Amino acid sequence: MKLIKRTAQAAACALALSGAANAATIVEIAAGDERFSTLVAAVQAAGLAETLQGPGPFTVYAPVNDAFAALPEGTVETLLQPENRDQLTAVLLYHVDDRRLPAAGIPRGSNYFKPVLASERLCITKDGSGVSIADGTGETANVIIADIQADNGVIHVIDKVLLPGARPACH
Repeated sequence: MKLIKRTAQAAACALALSGAANAATIVEIAAGDERFSTLVAAVQAAGLAETLQGPGPFTVYAPVNDAFAALPEGTVETLLQPENRDQLTAVLLYHVDDRRLPAAGIPRGSNYFKPVLASERLCITKDGSGVSIADGTGETANVIIADIQADNGVIHVIDKVLLPGARPACH
């Protein structure tokens, strides 16, 4: 029975992530995939779940759990504390664009993009090896899964948490 249940869950998850099932919001898709449990907890703690379930459109650069785990020890726990809600919100809004931006809509080369966190910029580079995003720390995240379609936008899965800081260099 457990095997059948797991197989059904895996099938449902694969269907949701395939892009063919365009029947859920960004938050619903993320909440249905265990790889995003830290991101979902952060979105809920920041009070952004309702916004990201709204009509959008949104593009979310969604870090997987391993990306959060790679942050310095204690960072996630500190950000999730109620007194740090503003800082958590800023980090999360750095991962959101207020338009639908599929991978095909990202121009080749390196270009600045303005996330919802209006005071900041991202440098998104598209080349033959894929799409990467430089953040304000000078570090780079790679898009490891592109174009998960949601009713209210698109999700690009990334392997690093994007952090605001100085304007990233676009090469």
